[in-house]
Amino acid sequence: MESIDAVSPKIWDRLMGDNNPFNNHAYLAALERSGCVCQRTGWKPLHLVVYHLTDIVAVMPLYIKSHSYGEYIFDWAWAEAYERHQIPYYPKLVSAIPFTPVTGKRIGIAADMPLQIVCDAITQVLGDISIENGFSSWHCLFLPKAQFSSMSQAHTADNACLTRLSTQFHWHNRDYKDFDGFLMSLTSRKRKDINKERAKLAPHKLSFEFVAASDTTAAMWQSFYACYRQTYAKRSGHAGYLNLAFFESIANTMPDNVLLLLVQDTQGQVIASALYFKSTTHLYGRYWGSLVDIDGLHFEACYYQGIEYCITEKLQVFDAGAQGEHKVARGFEPIATYSTHEITHSEFRSAIESFTLQEADNIKSYMQQLTSKLPYRQAAD
Repeated sequence: MESIDAVSPKIWDRLMGDNNPFNNHAYLAALERSGCVCQRTGWKPLHLVVYHLTDIVAVMPLYIKSHSYGEYIFDWAWAEAYERHQIPYYPKLVSAIPFTPVTGKRIGIAADMPLQIVCDAITQVLGDISIENGFSSWHCLFLPKAQFSSMSQAHTADNACLTRLSTQFHWHNRDYKDFDGFLMSLTSRKRKDINKERAKLAPHKLSFEFVAASDTTAAMWQSFYACYRQTYAKRSGHAGYLNLAFFESIANTMPDNVLLLLVQDTQGQVIASALYFKSTTHLYGRYWGSLVDIDGLHFEACYYQGIEYCITEKLQVFDAGAQGEHKVARGFEPIATYSTHEITHSEFRSAIESFTLQEADNIKSYMQQLTSKLPYRQAAD
């Protein structure tokens, strides 16, 4: 399917049956309708739909990619190796949520359909499509563990899919009553560090307010977008992957899942802003931006305000985005993320398999090292 709108929202969301807001038909449709996801941007939709007789029994978000931007499972080195051998790496197929490194279902499936049978069928189809259309590879990114296990056991041409282990950092709510309760779970030194970091903002007398999407105004989104664009331009040299039309669309179509954090100065002017999403269990920090440089503002807007919101609203997990081992000192724990990959070129496939096996060992060691540095007090303390 070359558009998410080819599948009705009711069918898509029923099959996804997911608490994850990024799997919503509304989210994917906003990306396409705003023009953020299209052939021009290197994300051409080719969503996979599985039928049993005339009924749709499974769906998968799928894109033809002409680059590797916005995926967050990095394969640039693979592309460079192809280029050195004068073999095209692009186009490739990617099942992911564009620009969104969040674990969630990549296969929405009817309750009465066996997952392994569907995964086997999808794997075979994607392999055939890749060969017929000259795609170098296909990739399923940020899979939940059950789907990762089924996809990694599926076979194409007598080979199991290659697997890849990565890590992110998530904060877990251990039934804290308030932010001070969270701080008391930390070692004395780390508790003091966070208090000092937050205290740096006191002289600026800033206000922080979470606004539900249903209560936002056009002016608020324009302020957020100005912050987003300026910070993206400063950090990456471009205005960002997403446009104002996308942000305004999700505010209208999925208001229960979208929050805007506004940071205002003493004059009531928005000087920074952050976009959050929520489910019944999770808070997701996605994008932020600031018009001013204030030491500690990023950590406050993107981490501490999110932690306080989770405690107040009794959300279990705070996913503040990809990467960033500096989160560990602030109580975010390393967690594993999973993806599967299939490479059509047999010699490159063998080399990439060796790389992923070694990488997985390195990631496991890295996670163990960071876990040992978590700032939480030991039970005996």
